[in-house]
Amino acid sequence: MKHVVFEGLPAVGKSEALELLARFYPERVRVLPELVKEIVNARRLDLFRDRSELTAALVDALPARAAQIREITDAGFLCLEESHLGVHWAYAHALEDRGFLETYPSIEASLPRPDAYVRLALPVAASAARQHARSTPAFAVDRSPLEAMLGHLDRWHAERGTSLLSIDADRPAHAVLAEIEERLSLRYAASSEVPAETFDVLFLLGRPASGKSEFIDFMTTRSVDARAESFHIGPFDVLDDFPILWALFEDDDLWEALDRPRLYSRRCNWNYAITDPELWPFLIAKLDRAAATRLAQTDRRNRETVIVEFSRGGPSGYADALSAFSDDLLRRAAILYVSVSFEESWRRNLARYDEDDKGGILTHSVPREEMEKTYGTDDWFELAPDGVGTIDVRGIPVPYATMGNEPESTDPNVLGPRYRSALDPLFDACGRR
Repeated sequence: MKHVVFEGLPAVGKSEALELLARFYPERVRVLPELVKEIVNARRLDLFRDRSELTAALVDALPARAAQIREITDAGFLCLEESHLGVHWAYAHALEDRGFLETYPSIEASLPRPDAYVRLALPVAASAARQHARSTPAFAVDRSPLEAMLGHLDRWHAERGTSLLSIDADRPAHAVLAEIEERLSLRYAASSEVPAETFDVLFLLGRPASGKSEFIDFMTTRSVDARAESFHIGPFDVLDDFPILWALFEDDDLWEALDRPRLYSRRCNWNYAITDPELWPFLIAKLDRAAATRLAQTDRRNRETVIVEFSRGGPSGYADALSAFSDDLLRRAAILYVSVSFEESWRRNLARYDEDDKGGILTHSVPREEMEKTYGTDDWFELAPDGVGTIDVRGIPVPYATMGNEPESTDPNVLGPRYRSALDPLFDACGRR
């Protein structure tokens, strides 16, 4: 199942159950709150008096909600949604809301079709008692409309032949939640359980603004199962040398403020340029130490992946950097080089620069002078002339793949196949070494 909708009387515990599922299954589940309640709260509507305005707002919000559901399910998550417009249709009958009932046939065909509906079943009297205890009068519904609504909702399901699972919610919370987990095939995965085979260490290389951060963002939005199955990346940590470098730039600012000479950099067009070339091997040493520490803490039964991200340029930039890593790290590593031209790298570098946050690490932009000096050329294609292969580093064969990342795209339907076309053969190459 990819999309399941929960329904039930007020105060039955839908929100609470879904919140717990999202908390305990963050790698499997994403939750969407009740659309009607979201709109009522956002627009400060009266749920019972402002029915016409609510209907118009619901119609406007449906395309965005459908897009949210697609985005979640496309990423490999189970989408759990609280309530649906069939419930609203049933309430409209009970409350004699003719406006919504006349509108509903025109929108029903475009509504998402969940794989299943889960009803948390509760006696109307128990719902009334829980509503009183909850003390939220803006959403309180009396017993008579609730009884009428349930009858109309049963008819709605019967006419459409939906898959409706009923769970008794008039019992202890742990029992209700346990049955929900069982019905949805959600089994808590302890840290010792083994997911699919994944990369151990992945070096993520490429010019500034080549798309390395976008790659990481994309992987962050995939479920752990979908990511491991499609891209061979498990639960992951990212080690990036740029925050280390930026901290040194800021240290230089502090020395300068104390009338002391800068140690590593000079100011350059609202940014910085490196003055000490020994910073490059220093940064690799820092990455190597951090990776060794992280790997020592990692139980490979979890198939976790350590991603080591950096950029280098010059006639021997990548050769020097790779040769500075420890033998243990190299033996466990594979390399993905994200390839864009220098001019494309410069264009994207300018595009991500925030004029209002010139000094921010998240909006940094490498000056043109520094870009040409440091990244105008690099030695990647001398080291790795083929699309997929191995690089010999001190006698250690390290698998690599080069992935073209032009034209630029943010569309997951473009990026997914692009990443997979490089990572699949790279993972196969890891198995052959």
